[in-house]
Amino acid sequence: MGRIAGSDGARTAAAIRRAGLRLIHRRGYEAMGLRELAAEVGIRPASLYNHIGSKQELLFDLIHEHMAALLASATAALEEAPPRAPARLRAFVLHHVAYHLGRKAEVFVANFELRALEPPGYERIVAQRRAYEAMLVALLEQGVEEGAFRIPDSRVAAYAILAMLTGTCTWYRPDGRLSRAQVAAIHAAMVLRSCGYAEGGEE
Repeated sequence: MGRIAGSDGARTAAAIRRAGLRLIHRRGYEAMGLRELAAEVGIRPASLYNHIGSKQELLFDLIHEHMAALLASATAALEEAPPRAPARLRAFVLHHVAYHLGRKAEVFVANFELRALEPPGYERIVAQRRAYEAMLVALLEQGVEEGAFRIPDSRVAAYAILAMLTGTCTWYRPDGRLSRAQVAAIHAAMVLRSCGYAEGGEE
């Protein structure tokens, strides 16, 4: 990639994050070098430090931004959903699948490079992940309280649901026979059935 002519600091910083995401997704965090990153953006290696403190800081920022956006957009999706648990769970699933299928590189880096973070950053990301998991656990517990769901352990169910939903990133292809919306709708129906919700019941 050629040098970004006339770019200001914000544009260069954004280009560094985009390039860092591509390279980490393609090569892995450990294999990506800062010289390679600088060449991808079109700046001198020393100039990177005008925009990032370190390679470790870049990784943290990428994962943190992904998780912050996921939490914010999931919260917005639930705020727009009807109040009963089945409708809210459907909204959560539809949002989760659509969000993740549109950000496969971010999801890969957040899941597989989390282990590369040093303890302070790792703990902050884990706290974000737990907050997201807690949203789903709360939905499942709401459904049990309403009598709409039959779940022996809401936390175990939440982990299983998230693993299934996020797994779509490994096999979904945009040029396949199903759209993102269709894949999300299929998963929403499966999740609701797995929770003991009878399709056609009141949402």
